[in-house]
This record gives sequence, C-alpha cells and structure tokens, in this order.
Amino acid sequence: MKHEATLLLIEDENNLRKVLSRVLELEGYQVLQAKNAREGFELLDAHADEIEVVLCDVKLPDGNGLSMLRKVKEKYPQPEMILMTAFGTIQDGVSAMKQGAFDYLTKGESDDQLLVAVARASEKARLRMRVTELERHLGAKHTLDTIIGNAPALKQVKELTARVAATDSTVLLEGETGVGKELFAQAIHSASPRRGKPFVAVNCSAFPRELLESEVFGYRKGAFTGAAGDKKGLFEEANGGTIFLDEVGEMPPELQAKFLRVLETQTFTKLGGTKPTRVSVRLVAATNRDLQAEAGSGRFRPDLYYRLSVFRIRIPALRERQEDIPLLAGHFLQLFNAKMNRRLQGMSEEFVQKLKAYPWKGNIRELKNVMERAVILADAGMLTPGHLPIELWGAAPSLWIFR
Repeated sequence: MKHEATLLLIEDENNLRKVLSRVLELEGYQVLQAKNAREGFELLDAHADEIEVVLCDVKLPDGNGLSMLRKVKEKYPQPEMILMTAFGTIQDGVSAMKQGAFDYLTKGESDDQLLVAVARASEKARLRMRVTELERHLGAKHTLDTIIGNAPALKQVKELTARVAATDSTVLLEGETGVGKELFAQAIHSASPRRGKPFVAVNCSAFPRELLESEVFGYRKGAFTGAAGDKKGLFEEANGGTIFLDEVGEMPPELQAKFLRVLETQTFTKLGGTKPTRVSVRLVAATNRDLQAEAGSGRFRPDLYYRLSVFRIRIPALRERQEDIPLLAGHFLQLFNAKMNRRLQGMSEEFVQKLKAYPWKGNIRELKNVMERAVILADAGMLTPGHLPIELWGAAPSLWIFR
C-alpha cells in the first residue's frame, strides 16, 4: 500500500538516515531529512502544515529526543512523534509515551515494525487534521458563512441577520426546535462590534426557576443558605459582549420584570445585594413559541415581548428549505466520516430522496442524529436507505438490510 504523507526524519548518522529515508520513500512517503535538532525545527517551521510524523533519534549532537518531543508538542500540535534509540529500555519507552510520543523504537529492528508504526502514526495525524479542518470550517467561529444552505428562505434570513448584526439592537429569533437559533445568535455576535467580548448562552428552561435568578444575576455572600461567597451571574460574565436567552418563553413570570429592567437600564441587583450592578450587554433571545400570542393572552409580559422583539427574525424549518437537505446531509457525512475514521463515498440517490421526503419535525438537529446513525451502520461504499431508521421509509420496506 502506497502512502501520500510527509515525514520528518531527524537522525545524525548519515548512512542510517539515508537507509531509513529510502525505506520510507519506497512506501510512498515524502521524507524531509535533518541531521540535528536545529535543522529539524527549521523544517518544522517551514512545513508545519504538511508534516504528519516526526521520527527522531533520542541522542542528537545539539539535543535529545525527549526535549525535542516536549518542544514539538508545545509548538506543533499536528504531527505525531516517534522516538528511535540504539539502546532502548522499557523505562525510557514508558517515559517517552507518557510525554506524548506515539511510539518508541529500537534501531536495527525490522523495517516492518517501523513501517507499521509510521502508518499508524500518519493515520492518527491525518484524522486529527481532517477533524480540525472540519471544525474550523463548520463553525468554530460561527459566522454567517458557516451556515449551510442556498434556499431563498435561508438567504433572506442571512441577509436580515447581517444587517442587524452591525447594530446593537435586541434581536428575537423565532423558529422550531432544532432549526439552529443558537447558531444564528453566535453569528450575530461574531459579526458585531462586540465580537471580541464574551458570548454567553442561557437556556431559560434548563434551570429550576428558583436557581435561574441566582445563575443569571448572581448573588452576594449570605444571600441564602450555602452562599459562602459572592458569585458573578451570567449577565456580569457577558459584560461587554452578548447574552443569548434561549427558550425565553419559558422564563418564570416573576423574573420577567427583572429582565425588562436590565434591558431598559443595563443595571440589576444581585440576590442579597443592595447596590445595582451596571453592565453593557447586547441581548439576543430565541423562542419556539408564538410569543406575540402569549403576550396577548397574558402568559408573557407584553412590555417584555415588545422590548425583546425590536428586530424579529423567523428561521425557516428544514422542510421549508428542502433543497438544502442534501447539502446539510453531505456536510454531516464529512463530519462523521472524519470523527469515526470512515471512508464512505457518498449517498445514493434513493437515500437522498428519503431524506427530502421526510418532514423533519426535529429539523437540523434530527438530521444530524440520523446521519450519525447512518455512518455508524455503514461499513464502506455509499449510504443507502437501509442505513436509515424505519420511520424515514414511509411505508415499511419489504426487506430491511443494513449494508
């Protein structure tokens, strides 16, 4: 099996370096050679994005392999490192592995052992590179560019989001569960003048109502039993940045007045406190409820609703943007291919049609779960309908096969 990977070989013995380099090149590796630590670091600086594996002698004229290992791990997180020695001991090998070496080999052992170690190290490094790249592309910075889709309904939402992001206005994101409301909130923050400051998310349905106030606004020492010291609330943690109130429709009525005051004055009083705390935060809220109807019926404070809904954005359900389903499914296939070290080649047409015909009540979150399940079930080749849960078939299939 031929490999396409770049290796760095650091070995001060010229003949051995040439022999090892030739062995590796015959397997398809591109080998960069260095005769000491200084040359090794120069090559790492120049080829940091390419080098997958570093093979390094333990004893070098200007250093040793263990110190090289520590420096490489600190400065270059990508490559795996294999140490080589003429006189290996179990103790030295254990020490090297504890410090992050992928393997510890004794010179003069079989070429097969070296090649197996290099192949495994290369595969691990390559997988890390793929996952890192995918995570960078798929939303590490949560910009509008990372939100996948070309449907007209989504394009309109992205245009509205881009316009309001540059302001400091309060935004209310509306949409069903799983449509990506938090992703849009993060995109608003990333495109705003506050992007260098904290983004703090609060799920109003995740805390018991008796804890929500103390978590959001903080408390003073002695405010209640167990309050052994002052505690910053999430509004204070978000000072200068953006606070995202998810499921804001679940907020207890007794707290709605306090939230309204924060929005209007940018001040609040901690539990057990007497002096107001001033903050500067931009608020983005999200709900899967019809807050306007709830405000009209008295289940939500109308004045808070009007303050939250300065700029409303409704995020479309996945079934309203069918043309984006193959794009999103392909995106998740790439992600899980990398995370599970699979090499699935794509999705069959019938598989895609099943995805497009399904109503997706759980929206993008549900699609992601279905794709993860499909990748787990598939061993190789294409994803087919047999890898889908039975509810996506519509009518039950006459033959159920997991390929």
